[in-house]
Amino acid sequence: MLDLAIIGGGPAGLTAGLYATRGGLKNVTMFEMGMPGGQITGSSEIENYPGQGEIMSGLDLMQNWPAQAMKFGLKHEMKQVMQVTKNGESFNVKTEDGEIQEAKSVLLATGSVPKKAGIKGEDKFFGRGISTCATCDGFFYKGKEVAVIGGGDSALEEAVYLSKLCSKVYLVHRRDTYKAAPSTIEHMKSCENIEEVTNVISEEVIGDNMGVTGLIVKSKITGETRTLDVPGVFVFVGRDVLNEPFKQDGGSYLCDVNEQGEIIVNLKMRTSVAGIYAAGDVRIDAAKQVVCAAGDGATAAVDIIEYLG
Repeated sequence: MLDLAIIGGGPAGLTAGLYATRGGLKNVTMFEMGMPGGQITGSSEIENYPGQGEIMSGLDLMQNWPAQAMKFGLKHEMKQVMQVTKNGESFNVKTEDGEIQEAKSVLLATGSVPKKAGIKGEDKFFGRGISTCATCDGFFYKGKEVAVIGGGDSALEEAVYLSKLCSKVYLVHRRDTYKAAPSTIEHMKSCENIEEVTNVISEEVIGDNMGVTGLIVKSKITGETRTLDVPGVFVFVGRDVLNEPFKQDGGSYLCDVNEQGEIIVNLKMRTSVAGIYAAGDVRIDAAKQVVCAAGDGATAAVDIIEYLG
């Protein structure tokens, strides 16, 4: 029986594996289909990870994490976990090949993925002017004009954040009303360098070999098109939480989740079920930053050691 099954091999899962094995747990397995490292390995430039003064790629940042974690005994199985179910005081972890492994505790660290806006040019220019993280990439557009697509809390909050760095922010939304909280809307409207571009359809992101040069929008009222001359487009139209392993037969979940499917945890990363934990972007109120996900993993592992003690 496993002491701990970790589902996901990004910063949260790897850090949890490091802390759990170094902290004395003897039988810890991390289930990750590909090479460990997580989504951040696809980022071309990172300069806000503490202690790393130079701009580096996500791949460079994560390259030493797996070896460090596995040095203390973390095992890596390149299998997809299909479902986790309760089995008395322990849990059954079922993988894609039908194998079932029993575990005393389980940590879900699968993260979430940004939803695509479905715009022409979105895939072509992703990472070359299209971003889904203002905190990560906003600095690269300091003093420049950018566009933000979306109308929810995240879109408006990120537009406000970018307004402090950029000369102008176009807030592009398909309606003339927002889904964000009233206080968030009020905050956004108080920013003088945010221009609301509403009741429009985002038609196409355009660019050249250097990256994005503009966003074409079409009015839903007049049908006229307009090109916003921006080198950066930030897309915030929601996220898909990768919570599938906790889905039970019948449509319920192994533990409590919110309306967005995010796992509800306390400050120790405990869920509503003893022995079940969640860390990183899959949990509620996640900051969606590498350093925060790593902190979640460490927090969870420390508590799991105590739980199993």
